[in-house]
Amino acid sequence: MPPMTTRAPWNRNERLGILNGWAIFLGDGFMSVAVVLTGFAARLGAPNWVIGLLPAIAGGGWMLPQLLVAARVRPLTHKLPVYRSAAMVRTATYIFMVLAAALLADRPALCLTLFIVAMSLNALASGVSGLPFLEVVSKTVPTERRARFFGTRNLYGGLLAFGAGLLVRAILGSDLAFPLNYALILALGTVAFTFGYWVFGQVQEPADTPLDAQGTRAEFRAIPETLRDPHFRAFLTVRLLLAAASMSDPFLAVYALRELHYPAATLGSFVMALTFAAPLSNIVWQRVAERKGSRRIIRYASVFYGLAPLWALTVGLLHLPSWTYLLAFILTSTAAQGFNLGHTNHLLNIAPEHARSRYIGTLNTLVGAALFTPVLGGLLADRAGYGPVFVLSGLLCAAAWVWCGQLRRDA
Repeated sequence: MPPMTTRAPWNRNERLGILNGWAIFLGDGFMSVAVVLTGFAARLGAPNWVIGLLPAIAGGGWMLPQLLVAARVRPLTHKLPVYRSAAMVRTATYIFMVLAAALLADRPALCLTLFIVAMSLNALASGVSGLPFLEVVSKTVPTERRARFFGTRNLYGGLLAFGAGLLVRAILGSDLAFPLNYALILALGTVAFTFGYWVFGQVQEPADTPLDAQGTRAEFRAIPETLRDPHFRAFLTVRLLLAAASMSDPFLAVYALRELHYPAATLGSFVMALTFAAPLSNIVWQRVAERKGSRRIIRYASVFYGLAPLWALTVGLLHLPSWTYLLAFILTSTAAQGFNLGHTNHLLNIAPEHARSRYIGTLNTLVGAALFTPVLGGLLADRAGYGPVFVLSGLLCAAAWVWCGQLRRDA
């Protein structure tokens, strides 16, 4: 019999990166954009296009500035100071959102406006920190350990987020009046996020070989060169299709509240469904990543992502029991965990080391614009209802599944 092999224990930097992920997952459980924040906006009476703007800001704002960030961090030997500065801005905006929710909910228009401003600043700051985060991870976690690293982050982070869902359901179902119930949930999320940023800031980053500063204009001029890489073009196309399919994400919870008339406490159950699937699916996704590669993960996840809005619509049309609606969030969570692992690994594996920042920045900037499709989804929902939005998302996921056949198989 061949000798049994044991995996090397995590080193200090890897442990800090994993702990950071657990805290971020916990924070996301409390401040889920697709469930908690959209539910808060719906409670304030926001129209669908405004509700669609929230995840668009969170996703698109994270990605859009990254090509500019790539130009800024390229000549730096250490990227972590940029991450720390952005984290301070993000913490400040979270505190501002807590105060706005607690003090201004009786003036819905002003509260929503200030909330969107704070979310925009937060998303831009997250975009500034995103590329340095990936750069630091790529330097401190070897290629052969990345799938396990992200899988471990996601596995136990999902369990913590499930606990956050329990608290969200308890708080929204308690006697604590609106808006203090939402303010408390946001405050808990702020604490978790702040701890996570601080932990990752303690990583001991090895120095990079200094690269020549080329400026933002040079980074934009280099986009055609990056697009000449056929593997990058194929990955970009898949990401654009999936970004467009995200138009239905914020309306899964809103459809349940406004059309199916589920109680507000159900939002906690939605968070629990989102997070329940995360640790279980990550066990499977990690094994798929190690055995089949990131391409197979992305393809499978596209199927789950497309089925989620179609199932939500089916529950409403057939008047199925309310508990069956949770499957839509389980499918979404399963897909999201697959994308988190598959997208990151695929991009890091196809990007040349000397152009890693450029590849990350180019991809995220181009995909970021497509992440504003939930606004169009909201406008479509206001005119034609939620059904066409859900169906269109499913069709876009089907197109992404087909295009995954063009992805590099060994990445």
